[in-house]
Amino acid sequence: MRGFAHLDMKTFVTGATGFIGASIVRELLKDGREVRVLVREGSDTSNLTGQDVEFWRGDLRDHSSLQQGLKGCRSLYHAAADYRLWTRHPEEMYRTNVDGTVAILEAALQNGLEKVVYTSSVGTLGNPGDGRPGSEDTPVTLADMVGPYKKSKFLAEREAEKFIPRGLPLVIVNPSTPVGPRDIRPTPTGKIIVDFLKRKMPAYLDTGLNIIDVEECARGHLLAESRGRVGQKYILGNSNLTLRDIFAMLQEISGLSAPKVRLPYTPILMAAYLNEALSRITGREPLIPLAGVQMAAKYMYFDSSKAARELGLQHTPVKEALARAVAWFQQNRYI
Repeated sequence: MRGFAHLDMKTFVTGATGFIGASIVRELLKDGREVRVLVREGSDTSNLTGQDVEFWRGDLRDHSSLQQGLKGCRSLYHAAADYRLWTRHPEEMYRTNVDGTVAILEAALQNGLEKVVYTSSVGTLGNPGDGRPGSEDTPVTLADMVGPYKKSKFLAEREAEKFIPRGLPLVIVNPSTPVGPRDIRPTPTGKIIVDFLKRKMPAYLDTGLNIIDVEECARGHLLAESRGRVGQKYILGNSNLTLRDIFAMLQEISGLSAPKVRLPYTPILMAAYLNEALSRITGREPLIPLAGVQMAAKYMYFDSSKAARELGLQHTPVKEALARAVAWFQQNRYI
């Protein structure tokens, strides 16, 4: 990894102000890399405060800014994405996640970059949903995607794959559900932690997630650059846990009681449909996002052994990542 540090050429990162992207930047800086980050006008850059990076003002919709920004760069981490469980205007999400991916990868190809790491999602992968873990090779189609975020990321991944036969040295990583510090928005998973700490979680659904420390997820990106095979996908995940398991860990960490009531799925689904219909009228985010409830119908379990085997990705206990997330949310007054 540190073999890259002697190079004068920079590493370009999109999505650097976000949860995963900011951790990628920190990992690159630890390795002595010079980093240039794409930042839109008006973006919240608090996640990069104190970091020695070059800001490049531009936008994924502005092809010329991407072309110029990648000049003098050796590699690209494309981690930018519009990640929301609900949006009144899905076409905006497709423009960022699909069109923006095509634009940045086209610019990378034309600039002759030596390695590109594209951050996709486990949401684009096949998943049995019954507790058996999905892998990079589990069959999947667009019809399996729930909501505009997953659909747009699935289509973006298909577009990214088209660049490989054109000569782009691309590796795709599929993070599972990262947790940890600096989840400023917060992400949907971060919001679950915050709501738990605020005692707004009186009950839970019978579902499951694959959890990974956000810093380990970022390190997996760097390993994908240095060790990943061009054209391959790697799941960046760690432990498969039920939501009840996660709440039990949060109870041990915080001392707050975990919810004991398991909600029936169908009434919650019907409430989500009603919330969604109301949100289309009001424009306000639904209290119960339909896409989130539909995703919860499956155990989102995944097998990350390929990343461990080929990239050497190592893990720490998920409970430690949850504890760091709790501490960060408390210190930054989210509670």
